[in-house]
Amino acid sequence: MASKVSLSEVDFSCPVCCDIFNDPVVLLCSHSFCKACLEEYWKQKTSWECPVCRKKSSMEFPPCNLVLKNLCEAYLHDRSQRASAGSEVLCSQHSEKLKLFCLEDKQPICFVCQTSKKHKSHDCCPIDEAVLDHKEELKTSLEPLQEKLEVFREVKLSCDQTANHIKIRIQSEHTEGLIKMGFKKFLYHEERARIAELKKEEKQKSQMMKKKIEKMSREISSLSDTIRTIEEELGAEDISFLQNYKDTVKRAQCTLPDPDSVSGALIDVAKHLGNLQFRVWEKMQEIVHYTPVTVDPNIAKPQLTLSDDLTSVRYSNNKQQLPDNPERFDEVGVVLGSEGFNSGTHSWDIDVGENTFWYLGVITESVQRKGDSSYWDEFWGMLFYSGDYKTHDPNKPFSPLTVRQNPQRIRVQLDWEGRKLSFSDPVNNTHLHTFTHTFTERVFPLFCTFTPLRVLPGKVTVSVDTVSV
Repeated sequence: MASKVSLSEVDFSCPVCCDIFNDPVVLLCSHSFCKACLEEYWKQKTSWECPVCRKKSSMEFPPCNLVLKNLCEAYLHDRSQRASAGSEVLCSQHSEKLKLFCLEDKQPICFVCQTSKKHKSHDCCPIDEAVLDHKEELKTSLEPLQEKLEVFREVKLSCDQTANHIKIRIQSEHTEGLIKMGFKKFLYHEERARIAELKKEEKQKSQMMKKKIEKMSREISSLSDTIRTIEEELGAEDISFLQNYKDTVKRAQCTLPDPDSVSGALIDVAKHLGNLQFRVWEKMQEIVHYTPVTVDPNIAKPQLTLSDDLTSVRYSNNKQQLPDNPERFDEVGVVLGSEGFNSGTHSWDIDVGENTFWYLGVITESVQRKGDSSYWDEFWGMLFYSGDYKTHDPNKPFSPLTVRQNPQRIRVQLDWEGRKLSFSDPVNNTHLHTFTHTFTERVFPLFCTFTPLRVLPGKVTVSVDTVSV
């Protein structure tokens, strides 16, 4: 004999409005929605996609889900009958109908209970009024839980994309290929060691993302269970709802903090590719090229294309599909050096050539990286645009600078302890500008361009100390 399946209000609720389906329609992905809800969602999104799985729909007018519509009507009819039957529940102590609700003890009572010592001095109200008031109160508690669930889902999606970029979007494989190309010129064994280091980091980063995703999946599941329980209570009979009200309110008090985006989750490409030849100088001293600054692809805007050795950058109208990780700048054309400085003296030369737009300098590590032009308050540097040169610092932004001869190269020199940041033309041996400032945190070289820029190799002298035995 077939058993009767017990279904709750959640099973008949539209994912958009969270109410019982009204005139439900079904998409090809099998998800159903109220017709009006789906039309409004598509109107806001200006595209035909499923609100749940985001798959594109080829149907502007999806068909009615007749089976679901009949089930919803049957459920509403059954719920109405159960509500009528629920009104006849009797008091366990006095065998009288439960017609009142004690506002202090939060429980249904009968008229005899109201006159008893336990409830005599308590405020009471009719059952129907209590149901309306407390359902509204519980719905208000449900909203932040639903919002938090959506935050968790969005951050998990971002983590999924980052994990996908590490493993499937071949960031690791692309880096491995470039390492192989570099080491083919040098030593095979050193090549294998570098690849092993890359694989180790790939495994660590993937495990970190896996743990983060699993944790958020558990928290999403917990939140979903809590929301489902509360929604079931909202659909329960009046007396049952009020009897479980105190426990349900406790469930609604979520203490989970909002999830954080995962910083530092991407493969540290700069560590594996930056100054690759210099890292084998002990074995191939006659072929050594050292670039004092390399750029970081995990920070570059997707419109920027970086060279394989991370020393040059150019702008492209073709936007690359890259994760919007916390380290990446929103501003078009901006990339930072892969290493920052908080001590010592440092110098790097940039080949600007005949470029018509660029700006160069340093920026603080803690700068806000999301939001266009949000970094100007933390930037010290030199700009060139439409034939005009300017300097910029937070106290004197965009000050005109007189340059007698357009430089083909710009040398940036940072003296941390000396509190100086200088710009010069190394070809003509001409000083251009010097900032005096006491930096209080690590600063990173900044490059912004819509035309190609290249960081030039520095002159390096390598010596080996020998010890006589």
